[in-house]
Amino acid sequence: MPDSHWTVSADEAGVRLDKFLAGADRLKSRSRAAAALERGKIFVNDEEASTADAARRLSARDRVRVWMDRPGSSKRRPALHRTADLDILYEDNDLIAVNKPPGLLSVPLERKADAESMFDRIDQHLRSHRTRRPFTVHRIDRDTSGVVLFAKHAAAQAVLKQQFLRHEPERVYQAIVYGHPTPPSGTWVDTLVWDQRSLIQKETHRRDPRGRDAISEYRVVERYSNTSFIEVRLVTGKRNQIRIQARLRGHTLVGEQRYVFGPAELRPIDFARQALHAGRLTVKHPATERTLTFEAPLPEDMKDLIAALRLTERP
Repeated sequence: MPDSHWTVSADEAGVRLDKFLAGADRLKSRSRAAAALERGKIFVNDEEASTADAARRLSARDRVRVWMDRPGSSKRRPALHRTADLDILYEDNDLIAVNKPPGLLSVPLERKADAESMFDRIDQHLRSHRTRRPFTVHRIDRDTSGVVLFAKHAAAQAVLKQQFLRHEPERVYQAIVYGHPTPPSGTWVDTLVWDQRSLIQKETHRRDPRGRDAISEYRVVERYSNTSFIEVRLVTGKRNQIRIQARLRGHTLVGEQRYVFGPAELRPIDFARQALHAGRLTVKHPATERTLTFEAPLPEDMKDLIAALRLTERP
């Protein structure tokens, strides 16, 4: 297979690039696909793909090329994925997506001037490579883990921020909550207002001029006797949105410390933070308009919690 080309069919639209490449009539395994990506042998729509593109979701009519005999591709290329204290999911001249660990601020806060942030780590990374400083696009809570996106220049930041204002990016979270959301999939719709004094979201009535719509789509992934592992897709993106919307329905996140008003939860579980993870983010590239999907694997603390629930809370 010195040089092969395929066009993504309508039936294959949405499949990950590495899974597409691993097909029986292509590279036959994900390990071979990963090796080809590492060595710069893969092109999508005539653009070189790297290991950072493995999770990219393909669209119908995308053109995928494997150039096995590409000159200079016999050796593994340097990986972008991890530098000191920085788990990079994707990086190019316009943006950088990272997997934020829990306990780290997304951006510096004046009221927590001594606390380190992901912004600080990226700034250090970019300065070490003598490139631009980071520009904030969005943020996630300090004790929430997962995907956070930064721009590398003001023009890219402006384009990406407009996408978020229009609610265009797909933002998918995983959470572990008390109880069993009913029905097992559906939509949460609330009107929220931010309390600047208490620094929390509060429910308000739809006629409140300060109120803002909060909409989330959820589904139960796995159910235990007293808790559930759920996936939530944000339609809107308000601060603390999932945390407050889950609590309003009696499904406080395991480990939650802020949105815990109301009756005490049954058998509180000892967990060091709210069990919430930003697992997937999809945006349009600010320069090329190519669809980019960034995925962060479930962190070890949530994996361990799920494993314990499977043993102790069998439905």
